[in-house]
Amino acid sequence: MFKRVLPVLTLCLLGLPAWAQTEAPAAPPTAAAAPAAPTLADGEALPQTILVSGSRPGPGLWKVSKGDHVMWVFGIYSPLPAKMEWRSSKVEKVIASSQEYLKPPGVSIEVGWGAVTALPFLIGIKKNPDGAELKDLLPPDAYARWQPLKAKYFSNDSGIERERPSFVASELYSRALKQTGLSGGGEVHSKVGKLAEQYQLKVTDATYRVAIKDPGKAAREFKKSAMDDVPCLLKTMDSLDTDVEVMRAHANAWANGELDEIRKLKFDDRAQACVNALSSGSLGRNQPELKTAQETALAQWVAAAEKALATNTSTFTVVQIKEILNPKGVIATLQAKGYTVEEPK
Repeated sequence: MFKRVLPVLTLCLLGLPAWAQTEAPAAPPTAAAAPAAPTLADGEALPQTILVSGSRPGPGLWKVSKGDHVMWVFGIYSPLPAKMEWRSSKVEKVIASSQEYLKPPGVSIEVGWGAVTALPFLIGIKKNPDGAELKDLLPPDAYARWQPLKAKYFSNDSGIERERPSFVASELYSRALKQTGLSGGGEVHSKVGKLAEQYQLKVTDATYRVAIKDPGKAAREFKKSAMDDVPCLLKTMDSLDTDVEVMRAHANAWANGELDEIRKLKFDDRAQACVNALSSGSLGRNQPELKTAQETALAQWVAAAEKALATNTSTFTVVQIKEILNPKGVIATLQAKGYTVEEPK
């Protein structure tokens, strides 16, 4: 049962990005008016929102180098079109000529063998303390907004009302993406891993791992403690109101390798509210390293990248597009350290 709970916490720490427009959504059109087309950050019309399918290359490769040592960076994005097959001969060629595959930055929450001691306390762990329901936690206007979403995505799940808002948010987001024709994009990671194995690259995993201390006690305290996770659900509902078409447009842009279109869209990290929720609960209080897990993970990855660059003539890695384009992200950090960064041509 821990496997059903920890992914929610891990996803919060990963800061899964959602796309958002820079301006507030316009007022709903009248019955006689046609809906306004979604727009990009600069006011231009969004690219096609019909999801692409078939074989797609994704964006090109960023080049990070110092002297004759190179690290090739493939920018990944999630969610992606569910019916899309990713295939890039250029990526395969680079992997074939590389010596090491550096996995992307990440955070993993682990329980180890201690999970056995927590099993008796996991029943009901997703529920709110003291029998509270969403109607007791959400502001009236937010609860009214929740009702049609519940009817659409949880019509046969009456128990959802008793779950913590952060768990509701995670499941709501997952079901909404699936219904929209989007998926988590795991196929790209899987294929890269298989190519690295095929060409016998050294594989380095720089994931920052946080071990839960005394899982049994952690489970008991988590069930009893309150979390400030209402904003997590509110932000998720907001994203479904305004971001779905934008996410579809960006998924198309990534699949077609349209970097110019990707640059026109702005990230809005809805997951930050869920990160704050995690920090506000008993896990965050008992294990303060969770509060800085994102920063630690990125610093740990940069150190691994520098080591790979110093060791290999060619290294291959994948990094979220959000992190590549972030002026304070890991690629910008390497550039500030003196490495040359070249964008895809």
